[in-house]
Amino acid sequence: MEQVVVIGGGQAGLAAAWAVKSAGGRPVVLEAGPRPTGSWASYYDSLTLFSPARFSSLPGLAFRGDPERYPHRDEVVDYLSRYAEWLDVDVRTGHRVAKVVEADGGFEVWSGDGRRVGARRVIAASGGFGRPWRPALPGLDRFTGSVVHAAEYRNPSGYEGKRVVVVGAGNSAVQIAHELAAVASVTVASRKPVRFVPQRPWGRDVHWWWHVTGVDRVPVGRWLPDRSSTPVLDPGVYRAAMRAGRPDRRPVFTGLDGSTVTWADGRREHVDAIVLATGYRPELTYLEPLGALTAAGFPRHREGLSTTHTGLGYVGLEFQRSLSSATLRGVGGDAGFVVSRLGRR
Repeated sequence: MEQVVVIGGGQAGLAAAWAVKSAGGRPVVLEAGPRPTGSWASYYDSLTLFSPARFSSLPGLAFRGDPERYPHRDEVVDYLSRYAEWLDVDVRTGHRVAKVVEADGGFEVWSGDGRRVGARRVIAASGGFGRPWRPALPGLDRFTGSVVHAAEYRNPSGYEGKRVVVVGAGNSAVQIAHELAAVASVTVASRKPVRFVPQRPWGRDVHWWWHVTGVDRVPVGRWLPDRSSTPVLDPGVYRAAMRAGRPDRRPVFTGLDGSTVTWADGRREHVDAIVLATGYRPELTYLEPLGALTAAGFPRHREGLSTTHTGLGYVGLEFQRSLSSATLRGVGGDAGFVVSRLGRR
């Protein structure tokens, strides 16, 4: 396999580079940031992995330390930096891709400052979490309090004694709401009730069960509905805290006016801040010149292989092939699959 350009130097890009190198190719990894760590360094301060270190590694290099612990955000950043050094491939940081165009039977990848890299194959590995999703909630544009997305939230500092609404029903929504509830009055607002899964059923982490049964590696991604939600992994504190009302949970509000929220039951109250833990969308605008995206900006693909260009692949999309596609534990398998199929093409 000849030179392959991998766009993105986070967990997906590094896994893709490993797969290309393992197949005898020459990966060139283009990372927009200053380090090959993706978005991990910008996540909120208290973030820890929901999977133990044992099940959170990229191919070929394990986490150091106790394999049963749940690594902190900063540990993941250090691990990805170490992985890039261990991988020993051409990683070019500060290289934000602006567009990909067809050229001479392959592609040219252009950065915003005019640098150009040619390749027969391109793997878009900037992942599915590059663009914070801000839904059109009723009256949000008229809300006079503070509004931040989970991508901007860092810690409870500044929220002490305030009335806060966290919108969302996933792991980040519940973890942030639980953290804030120690210093503020917090409500989780979601369209559907929060679904919980015990973190350690029958004495073992749920990821152990998924690993031994293979359930999170089954290629069911194509049959999952768009933007499927995953349950909240509860170590034994989140469900109990919500039952106790710290935080409480309500259906999404029906309107906002100034700093007043109107709930579904008609109650109105003052709110100081809203945290949108409403997920992300892929940031793939650099592929627009190829016509590789839908009108909504999602990639046209099947299991990570472009349906518009035979030399184009994707790694790191949520539910790309399996339930674990966008995770540290699952992205390596997807990368190997995509690279092997691109080689056959």
